[in-house]
Amino acid sequence: MTEKDTATENIITDAMANPSPAKSMGDPGITPLSPSHTQQNDTDQVPSGLSFDVVVAIDFGTTSSGYAYAFTKEPECIHTMRRWEGGDPGVSNQKTPTTILLTPDRKFHSFGYAARDFYHDLDPSESKHWLYLEKFKMKLHTTANLSIDTDLHAANGKRVKALDIFAYALAFFKEQALKELSDQTGGEFDNNDVRWVITVPAIWKMPAKQFMREAAYKAALVSRENPEQLIISLEPEAASIYCRKLRLHQMVDLGTHTTQNGFSPTDNVGSGITQVVSPGHAKEHVRRNRQSRTFLVENVIGELWSELEEGDRYVVVDCGGGTVDLTVHQIRLPEGHLKELYKASGGPYGSLGIDYEFEKLLCKIFGQDFIDQFKIKRPAAWVDLMIAFESRKRAAAPDRTNPLNINLPFSFIDYYKKFRGHSVEHALRKSNVDFVKWSSQGMLRMSPDAMNSLFKPTIDHIIQHLTELFEKPEVSNIKFLFLVGGFAESPLLQQAVQNMLQGRSRIIIPHDVGLTILKGAVLFGLDPSIIKVRRSPLTYGVGVLNRFVEGKHPPEKLLVKDGTRWCTDVFDTFIAADQSVALGEMVKRSYTPAKPSQQVIVIHVYCAEKESAVFISEPGVRKCGTLRLDVSGTESTAPRREIQTLMQFGDTEIRAMAVDVSTGRTVKASIDFLSC
Repeated sequence: MTEKDTATENIITDAMANPSPAKSMGDPGITPLSPSHTQQNDTDQVPSGLSFDVVVAIDFGTTSSGYAYAFTKEPECIHTMRRWEGGDPGVSNQKTPTTILLTPDRKFHSFGYAARDFYHDLDPSESKHWLYLEKFKMKLHTTANLSIDTDLHAANGKRVKALDIFAYALAFFKEQALKELSDQTGGEFDNNDVRWVITVPAIWKMPAKQFMREAAYKAALVSRENPEQLIISLEPEAASIYCRKLRLHQMVDLGTHTTQNGFSPTDNVGSGITQVVSPGHAKEHVRRNRQSRTFLVENVIGELWSELEEGDRYVVVDCGGGTVDLTVHQIRLPEGHLKELYKASGGPYGSLGIDYEFEKLLCKIFGQDFIDQFKIKRPAAWVDLMIAFESRKRAAAPDRTNPLNINLPFSFIDYYKKFRGHSVEHALRKSNVDFVKWSSQGMLRMSPDAMNSLFKPTIDHIIQHLTELFEKPEVSNIKFLFLVGGFAESPLLQQAVQNMLQGRSRIIIPHDVGLTILKGAVLFGLDPSIIKVRRSPLTYGVGVLNRFVEGKHPPEKLLVKDGTRWCTDVFDTFIAADQSVALGEMVKRSYTPAKPSQQVIVIHVYCAEKESAVFISEPGVRKCGTLRLDVSGTESTAPRREIQTLMQFGDTEIRAMAVDVSTGRTVKASIDFLSC
C-alpha cells in the first residue's frame, strides 16, 4: 500500500473513530456505550485454507455449471471434469447446463444434460407435469426483496421454492465431487475434509450471497456449526487469481494475434486439450481417472505477470450468461497480492440477453400470445428450440457471410397451424421481418446481420459500461484487460471491446476461457488471503438517535424521551461505498442493553449506493439486514454491561462477532440479509 493510500485510509478511520459521543440507538432496547473505532486485524476470521485435505470449487453459472478441485498437498494440480455425459456436439462439455428436473411430486430427478435430455424425451402429455428449470440463477440478482421464500417458475408455469432448487443443485455437485474423490483416493471420502468454494458475481448484493450460503446449508454441503468450511468466491476475482498463473502459450493476446473468429487457428480455446504448464515438473503420481483431467499450475508467477510492476493496474471483464462483472485490480509486490482499486461494477448484460432478443424476434413474427401459449403447452419443444438457437448463436462472427439456419421443432410448426389456422411460412411472409426467411427444410433462415443485431443491445450495454469505467480516475493506465467467462468466446464481443479500447491496453483471453473462474476459485480456496484490499460496494450503517441540535437537525426528526431531546433516524456510517478495506479489517461498536435481563439485541443495518447519508429515511437508503446478538447465558452484575460488536467488511461476505466485555465471552452474532 502506498503512503498516500495509507494516509487516506487513516483519515477515513479517524473520521469513523470519532462519531458524536452522545448518540443513542433508535431501538429502545439498546444504547451505545463508548465511541466506536476501527481496528485492523489480518488474522481474525480470515479462513486459512490449509485445514482441509481438498478444495472443491463449484462454478454455479447462469447457463452452465461445473466443479474442479485440488488437494492441499498438491496445490499446483487442478482437476476439472473432462466432459459431461450427453453433451452437445461442437460444444465444450467441461461444464454442464444449469438445468434441473423435478418429478411431478417435486422430488429431485436429474441435473444438467441428463435433466435436459430426459425432459426432451418425455411425451408432451407427461412433460407438462414435470418441473423443469433452467437459467434460474439470475433470479437472485433481479429479485428486489429476496428472501428464503422466493419462488421460481418451472417451464410448465408451476412455482417452486428457489431455495429448494439451489439446494438440489448444490447437493448434486456434492455427490458428484465426493464420488470422484472417493474413486481417486480408493476409499470413502469424508465431506469434513473438504473446503467448499461457491462462485458468485461480484455485483451481487449481500442477500444473494447469503441465499447461496443458506442453500449450501440446506444441501448439507456444510453445517451452520462450521460455516468457515464454505467460502464465497467472487467470479472476476477468481479469474484474476488464475490469470496470474498464465504462461504465454495458455492465452490469446488479441493485440498480437491474427485471429480467425476471434482466435488463431492454432489456439485450441475451449477444445478440451490440456495445457500443461511445465512438462518437466509434471508429477508421475498425479491422480487421474477417465472422468477428470488435470491442469498443472506453477507456484511461481506466470510469464505474463512477470511483466507487471508494483502499482500496475489491470481490469478483469467476466462475461457470463447472466451478468457481466468488472473489477479493477492493482498488483502489490513482492508477494503478488492484489488490491481492488474500484468497486465491482457491471450488470445483467450476459449472453442471456441475446436469447431474450431472439424471443422478442419470435414474438414479432408469430405473436406474443402464441409464444406465451407455446411455452406453457409445449415446454419441452420450447427448450429444443432454444438449444437449436444456442448452437447457431455461437457461430455468429463479424466477418460471417453465409446465413444461419435454426431448426423449428415439428411441434412448433404443428401447434402454430392449430393456434392461428395458417402456416409458419405464411406468418413469415406476412411479418415485416425481412432478414428472416423460411427454408423448405423446416428452418428459420437468418442473415448474419440479423443474428448480429440480436447481440447488439447486450454488447452495447457492456461497451457503454466499459467506456464509463475507463473514464474513472482509478481506472487510468490499465496495462491488461482480461476477457473471461463463456461469453468472452464471442468474436462479436471481442471485436467490440477492441474497437472501444483502441489499443489503450492489451486484451488477454485465457485458453479454456469458460473454466478460468472455476480454476481460479480453487486457487482462492487454497489461499483466501490473496486479495488483500477490497472496495466496499455500498455504504453500510445503522440507524441511531443523536442529541438534537437546533438549527442543524430538522424539526420533524425531534424525539423527546425521558426529558432528553433526540434526533431520530440518524444514519451512523460503518463503512462508506468505494472505501478501501483491508482483509481482516473490522469496525467496532460498543453497546449496552437497556435491560440487564435482555437476551437478544437487535440492530437494523442499512445500506446505500451513495458514499454518505445523513438519515436512514433518505431516498436510496434501505434496510438491508438485521444484526442479532444472542447474549443469553452471559448475565453480568456490572451496572453498565458492555457488548462490543465487530463487523468485518474486507472479505467477500460481511461477518460479525460480539464480545461481552464483563465476562470476556464471545456472544453469537449473525447478520440476516434475507429477512428485510
